[in-house]
Amino acid sequence: MATTSRSSLKRYYDVNGWLFVLPAVTLIAIFMLYPILRSLVLSFYSGRGMMLKFSGTGNLERLWNDPVFWQALQNTVIFFVVQVPIMITMALILAAMLNNPKLRYSGLFRTMIFLPCVSSLVAYSILFKSMFSLDGVVNNTLLAIGIIGEPIGWLTDPFWAKVLIIIAITWRWTGYNMIFYLAALQNIDRSIYEAAKIDGVPSWGRFAFLTIPMLKPVILFTTITSTIGTLQLFDEVYNFTEGTGGPANSTLTLSLYIYNLTFRFMPSFGYAATVSYVIVLMVAVLSFLQFYAARERK
Repeated sequence: MATTSRSSLKRYYDVNGWLFVLPAVTLIAIFMLYPILRSLVLSFYSGRGMMLKFSGTGNLERLWNDPVFWQALQNTVIFFVVQVPIMITMALILAAMLNNPKLRYSGLFRTMIFLPCVSSLVAYSILFKSMFSLDGVVNNTLLAIGIIGEPIGWLTDPFWAKVLIIIAITWRWTGYNMIFYLAALQNIDRSIYEAAKIDGVPSWGRFAFLTIPMLKPVILFTTITSTIGTLQLFDEVYNFTEGTGGPANSTLTLSLYIYNLTFRFMPSFGYAATVSYVIVLMVAVLSFLQFYAARERK
C-alpha cells in the first residue's frame, strides 16, 4: 500500500514538473529550434519569399566564389583576434585594481566602467560618431598635443574604421566582463595570499600563479561569451556605417552581410542562411578549442 502511494506521488510530481516547464519548452521550440531547422532547410534553396527554388549545394559554390563573403569573413576574424584578448585583459586588470581594499571610491569607478554596457546603443553610437569625426574632440585633442599632424579619417579610412569599431566594442563591453572577474576575485580566500606572502612570493607571482589559475572558470566563460559576441558583431558596425560596412567593406562583418542579403541588395534568403551557418561553425569550433585548452589536466 505504501509502495503504491509513493508511486502515485512520484507520477503526480513528474506530471506537474512537465506541466511547469512546458511553456518554456514550447517557447524555445517555436523561437529557437524552428528557426534553426528552417534556416538549415533554406540553405539548400535560392531566391526569396514564394520564389524559392531548390539549388542543392549551389549556395556553397556561391559562397566559395563570393569576394564580399571572404572580405566579411576576414574582417570578422580580425575583430575576433584583436578584440577578444584586449577586452579580456583590460577587464581582468580593471577588476584587480578595483579589488584593492585600499582604493578609495571603488564603487564610483565600478559604476563608471560598467555604465557603457547598459547605455543606449543609439546614444553611444551618436556620441562616438561625433567624437571621432574629422573636427571632433578626439582629432582636436590629438592635434593640440602634437601626436598627429592632420585629422584622422576615422569613418572614411579603412584601417582607422576598424580601429574605431574595436575601440567602441572595448568601451562598451569591458565593464561587463570586469564584473564577473571582480565577483570571482572577491570570493577568493585572502588567507591564500597571506600564506604566499609569508613564503616570500612577490605580488606579480601571487597574481600569476594563484589568482589566474583560480579564475580559470571565469576566464573560460568570458572568453567564450566574448568570442560569440564578436563573431556576431552587428550593432556597432550597422550604426557607425548606416549598414554599408564601409568604407570599401572594410568593417563589413558576417552578421551585417547576412542582414544585407536578407533585407537589402537583392535579398537571397537561402544564401543568407548558408552564410549564417558559417558563424555557427566558427562559434562551435572556437568554443570547443577553448574548452579543450582550459580543461583540467591530471
